Amino acid sequence: MPGVGPKTAQRLALHILKRPEQDVLALANALIEAKKQVGLCQVCFHLSAEPVCEICRNPNRDSSLLCVVEDSRDVIALEKTREYRGKYHVLGGVISPMDGIGPEQINIQPLVRRVNQGGVNEVILAVSPSVEGETTTLYIAQLLKPFTRVTQIAFGLPMGGDLEYADEVTLARALEGRRELL
Repeated sequence: MPGVGPKTAQRLALHILKRPEQDVLALANALIEAKKQVGLCQVCFHLSAEPVCEICRNPNRDSSLLCVVEDSRDVIALEKTREYRGKYHVLGGVISPMDGIGPEQINIQPLVRRVNQGGVNEVILAVSPSVEGETTTLYIAQLLKPFTRVTQIAFGLPMGGDLEYADEVTLARALEGRRELL
């Protein structure tokens, strides 16, 4: 599993083996039920147990603001900030020709259709700052620019980060994304 190294996997396996059989069966059944019940929102492609997710159904969210992210983990991270009140669009990946992933393999066309329907005043591109992420961001920006305002989140230094340990690209991005104080 992603993010679980060999030592953690071993600890988890040993913990499960020590548990009573009914606990292990309950865990297994919970995983099977989650897999059966959780799918993708028909509107934004975020994980959802319903055809349309909670965020898309929420009338208090700003429908004129659309944040485009790579996957559902990004939605969860942005929601934790409690700063963003718009809606989302989950691409389900990034363009990566080396891996055989083109624009057709991710949710770009549904995004274009959503924006073309009107009512979206700004699309915020919040895709990882990798080569593939940059390619995806530029591709989407070119497609959407004729229809709406397209912005990109700023990238830079994390709080508590030291300049001396930052790479050149991060420093350059931090300088580009600077803002006026007061």
